[in-house]
Amino acid sequence: MPKAMTKAMTIIDKIQVNTMPTSAMNDDQFQASNMSANKPLRMRNNQSGFTLIEIMVVIVILAILAGLVVPKVVGQSDKARVKTTETALATVSNALDMYKVDNSRYPTTAQGLEALTTPPAEAKNYPDGGYIKGGYPTDGWENEMQYVAPGSEGRPYDLFSLGADGQQGGEGQDADIYAQL
Repeated sequence: MPKAMTKAMTIIDKIQVNTMPTSAMNDDQFQASNMSANKPLRMRNNQSGFTLIEIMVVIVILAILAGLVVPKVVGQSDKARVKTTETALATVSNALDMYKVDNSRYPTTAQGLEALTTPPAEAKNYPDGGYIKGGYPTDGWENEMQYVAPGSEGRPYDLFSLGADGQQGGEGQDADIYAQL
């Protein structure tokens, strides 16, 4: 055998030709084929995730958003309670006006707001179920509303909430809230 042919066969024996596509091989076959062909070992990196810098950027963005949103939301619950109280006072005030239309007078202080849900003995025309179904509403702080008849300053009645503190007087959230007659 000529020397050139022997040399070519020796080279062919050392080189393994792999006809299988690398996508069809599992990791062990892939590494074995790379090692046998004296190729540099190429590792597959199957790990994926976030870098520390990416995580820090997300945390900073969330902190900035929280700094902008939280102060605007925190004060809204007190305003909502005041608005709820004003709405409840208007509802009860309308029921009191309907009571007067049917009975020619407002309930007395002794009868109180119970006269809107339970018929007093003197009520001439009282609708089935009362004027407010399910009991009269409470204020935004779950306190009962106050009713006095006749009211002060020539009003037929005073209907009010004692505010957040449940005491007469006060300022800010503790201030009394009166029905607009």
